[in-house]
Amino acid sequence: MCGIVGAVSKSNVVDTLIEGLRRLEYRGYDSCGFAVIDATKTNHPLQRARTTARVADLAKQATEFNGHIGIAHTRWATHGKPDTQNAHPHISNDLIALVHNGIIENYEALREQLIAAGYQFSSETDTEVIAHLVHREYVKLAKPDLREAVAASILQLKGAYAIAVISQTEPKRLIGARAGSPLIVAIGDDGHYVSSDALALAGKAQTMIYLEEGDLVAISEGDFNVWDRGGKIVSREIKPMPVQGEAVELGPYQHFMQKEIFEQARAASDTIAHISEFGPALFAADPKEWQAFDQILLLACGTSYYSACVAKYWLEEIARIPTQVEIASEYRYRQSIPRSKTLVVVVSQSGETADTLAALRHAKELGHGMTLSICNVASSAMVRETQWHFLTHAGTEVGVASTKAFTTQLLALYLLACSIAKRKGLVSSDAEKKMLHDLRHLPQAIHAVLALEPQIISWSQLFIKCENALFLGRGIHFPIALEGALKLKEISYIHAEAYPAGELKHGPLALVTEKMPVVTVAPNDTLLEKLKSNMQEVKARGGQLFVFADQGTHIKSEEGIRVIRLPEHYGDLSPILHVIPLQLLAYHTACALETDVDKPRNLAKSVTVE
Repeated sequence: MCGIVGAVSKSNVVDTLIEGLRRLEYRGYDSCGFAVIDATKTNHPLQRARTTARVADLAKQATEFNGHIGIAHTRWATHGKPDTQNAHPHISNDLIALVHNGIIENYEALREQLIAAGYQFSSETDTEVIAHLVHREYVKLAKPDLREAVAASILQLKGAYAIAVISQTEPKRLIGARAGSPLIVAIGDDGHYVSSDALALAGKAQTMIYLEEGDLVAISEGDFNVWDRGGKIVSREIKPMPVQGEAVELGPYQHFMQKEIFEQARAASDTIAHISEFGPALFAADPKEWQAFDQILLLACGTSYYSACVAKYWLEEIARIPTQVEIASEYRYRQSIPRSKTLVVVVSQSGETADTLAALRHAKELGHGMTLSICNVASSAMVRETQWHFLTHAGTEVGVASTKAFTTQLLALYLLACSIAKRKGLVSSDAEKKMLHDLRHLPQAIHAVLALEPQIISWSQLFIKCENALFLGRGIHFPIALEGALKLKEISYIHAEAYPAGELKHGPLALVTEKMPVVTVAPNDTLLEKLKSNMQEVKARGGQLFVFADQGTHIKSEEGIRVIRLPEHYGDLSPILHVIPLQLLAYHTACALETDVDKPRNLAKSVTVE
């Protein structure tokens, strides 16, 4: 979601700030800005630039700026509409400049206090409250000290924050602090840096530290110090800076989403590379500890939640282990009954999803000691905070609407189910070989599905005339229908809902008319005949069926029914193949409607606020 970059260097930091923001664009934002202190001018004035356009526009404004210290930000609006006044950095009395990720829950009470004390607000944000709060604490001090002012201010905040602060009177020091939102410190040869994401600073430094919950850091050009929540100076483990990932370039594709859809065969191959057997080693787990759990709790949000819903079928049918799936944003706010032998599995592309992290921490507070993360980012908070982990190796995903991250999550969860089944003696040696063979063949099967793109493009031309759509699936393919509906509404802005096909007659059938496209996931499995009956219910009401059917289903194109045939049914891995045409349908419909496919309105890639 929001992104922070801060720098103190021997040289002009403006280019570093702009490049850092460019690398954070994939997270989603609706405004951006930066502030620097110009040490070459009398009184070291704070200079700021902000825009509601893209980082490229901010870069054009930046050409005349100069400073050896600065902070920058991409904002995804929570408090206050997306406009320049609400964009970060926020400045208090020409003295304090601040950027912030997170949400301050008690900002209204603090705002009233500050207004009563004479502070004037120019934005609708909760962030401006922090800037004025730091200023108030700063001018109280007999000997002004920015670190002490920030330390006093964060004690008054309730909620989540990662902040970076500079002061016009201390032009060589930057203060950062975090609670609930990530912040790292990068250690370079010519300076020190802070960021919410190591990707922003790849190449600028060789080593880094992760700030822990409640930490505060003061950085200068040649040094940094960290204080914990209690105000004690502490040391944090210095780690290698993540290697800069592959160049994020479009190549021959029109959008990153299209590129990422077509990268799914490669992503699947990378995720299963070098896997020769099922077992706890896949999840960095000790075999003895692996024996201790007898049920699963899956926690996730959005697309990741739908991958967990698919996994419930695998875990209960393949591994025969009771499994519960919870929306992470709801789990921590209800009374649940913890069981000590539960394995808690959290699923997230970024590993920084605020709701999922909060749910994980809540589960641990309840006494759930066994935790596993399935994640695409090795350096993420989620990987660091769970006992075990599995990395999905999807590669950088820029498009806000997740595609390859989703399919690799499914692969990871399938491997989990197979590994538990093997532990329980439910998978023979021959069965394991067959499963591994199917996994290795999966990239080839994905290529065969991607070859259907021209037929799907022709369907998309029909969908642009629609305002609503229904998606149907049964059994393990119902969550795939949910994911298909989510993709269509995310990027085309067509209202879409998904239902288990058997539920049509219990209400949704009332919506079906000749103007209602009904997308149906039709694998050649044990529920096929039931699904065909549900399709007839739609046809009898004049609904228009768009069916993705496996070979051998004997579903034919006729009046009211359009069929695109997928390859043969792929057994337990069928959901991974069936989601791909739904991604392509959403993508090409959005292209035909000329929406901003990679950056759909109101959405962000990395959701780091509750």
